[in-house]
Amino acid sequence: MSEPAIITVAITGAVPTTKDNAAVPVTPEQQVASAVEAFRAGATVCHVHVRDEHERPSSDPQRYEAVRAGIQRECPEMVVQFSTGARGRSIEERFACLELRPEMASFATGSVNFPNQIYENPPAVVEDIAPRFVALGIRPEIEVFDLAMLYKAADLVHREQLAPAPHVQLVMGIKNALPPRESLVEFFAAEVAELIPGATWGCMATGRFQLAANRWALARGGHVRTGLEDNLYYDKGRLAASNAELVARAAGLCAEYGRHPASPAETRRLLHVSTVGALS
Repeated sequence: MSEPAIITVAITGAVPTTKDNAAVPVTPEQQVASAVEAFRAGATVCHVHVRDEHERPSSDPQRYEAVRAGIQRECPEMVVQFSTGARGRSIEERFACLELRPEMASFATGSVNFPNQIYENPPAVVEDIAPRFVALGIRPEIEVFDLAMLYKAADLVHREQLAPAPHVQLVMGIKNALPPRESLVEFFAAEVAELIPGATWGCMATGRFQLAANRWALARGGHVRTGLEDNLYYDKGRLAASNAELVARAAGLCAEYGRHPASPAETRRLLHVSTVGALS
């Protein structure tokens, strides 16, 4: 019997705009519609950034809530994951969305250089934010832009500052951070298994390496992420028509590796997220 592979769709991100690809959803209404299409194509987790009226990264809780409410109305089985990252926002703004108590939220446990700025997550902030995830009942997705973040996450779990068995995501392909290499995925998978027993893991890569990263994860029992946040193209020279198109391709890869796209129930069980019937 094949093993499930969770497909996360990163629908918008902090950088791409409709000038880059008209399919990038930037209003709450567009984001909900894109998430529903992606769910029907096989994605069971939606990673959400929100934008303001000028398509700039935003922390507006009303926009986050509008996207969550719309997804829960149209496809309540889908797990909604808020992003606490993004360019052009203060640390306080970035983490304000936690007060909305999403089912999941991203959490980078350290700082890293981005092409034109430092993605700041100072030690004191990390130590302060981690127990907030526990207190608010939010399942974290640890975003690993640098391998030191994995070791910090393991330390937080061991000290019970984070709940056991989080989801851990390797992020590759951002300039100045980790390159997209299969050997890194091999190493990462082994380290997660040793350091954080029971944790689920996945990996993603930007641009043309998105598909390769999907394959590297599927081959090793990991989970996958796709979507217009990470890659605007379907093939060289051809823009992706939608998030759903990228999700459908990832779903189609699963059988090549003896896997199947995780159902909503399998996704919630693997990520330790409440079942739909238990949602408030």
